[in-house]
Amino acid sequence: MKATARAGSNIAFIKFWGQKNEALRIPENNSISMTLGELWSQTTVSFEEDLHQDQIFFDGEEASPSFSKRVIQHLDLIRSLTQVNLQAIVETQNNFPMGAGIASSASGFAALTVATANALGLKWNQKRLSMIARRGSGSAARSILGGFVELLAGVDDDTSYATQIKPEDHWKLCDIVAIVEAEEKEVGSSEGHQLFKTTPVHSARLNKLHHLLAMTRSAIERKDFMSLAKASEQDAIMMHAVMMTSDPPLFYWEPGTIELIKAVRNWRINDNIPVFFTIDAGPNVHIITIEQFRKEIEARVLELSLTSQILTSSIGSSASLV
Repeated sequence: MKATARAGSNIAFIKFWGQKNEALRIPENNSISMTLGELWSQTTVSFEEDLHQDQIFFDGEEASPSFSKRVIQHLDLIRSLTQVNLQAIVETQNNFPMGAGIASSASGFAALTVATANALGLKWNQKRLSMIARRGSGSAARSILGGFVELLAGVDDDTSYATQIKPEDHWKLCDIVAIVEAEEKEVGSSEGHQLFKTTPVHSARLNKLHHLLAMTRSAIERKDFMSLAKASEQDAIMMHAVMMTSDPPLFYWEPGTIELIKAVRNWRINDNIPVFFTIDAGPNVHIITIEQFRKEIEARVLELSLTSQILTSSIGSSASLV
């Protein structure tokens, strides 16, 4: 009873911040993302009869108590749905920094869900896998699928899951992640989501989201880069405005974050290069461009000396067994 799965991280063009139901991790609003092919988590789950407790490892070492707790809670969820009482050894690894705003929980819980389900011989379809992955991390629901993906907020456990807008071969975009700070952030997304009701900016953002979601779907369908850029940048700024005005406020941006934002906008507006930025809950800047401009943007980012590392990924496929 063993399986290994790999799932790509994802970068959200339109993000969710806050949850309608914290226990079920049902998001406040729909979100739209692009699954990443070269930034991934890989997880092996082995159920064994002679184990007395779950054993959780990350990058070859015993995982931290907080990491282990979330993984075991997810195993317990799946065990409760299948009436399996066996304990498991879970070994997971990322090929990118964890907890720095690059959606490590998205790829991690997507890979954990697929590996656990297959280790138990469950024949769950992608919709079911997405619903279960969401219970571990809201954004993990999107990493179950490849290409361009929308997470439907829904109203309950059965109506909150991800669907594919377009497959990975629809549009050759890539994500260049400028690592401003690789250390794990002090306040994680799970904690941050609990603060969304403390700021009036949240309501203002929700009022705008219906338009931005429709704009983003249309931009993906038509491969309209400039419309996608406008919607994504606006939503990223509004989401961080919600964070910055919450009680207590969350300041994820660093000086390098702001400098990169200015540089990317200058490249697009003044140099006519198809490029835009978006930022998840962290300081690192995701720079989206068309595949043919990848090398030029990578070089420009490194010339700025604002980052010690860049990570680059094209669009990825659905989570799958290794």
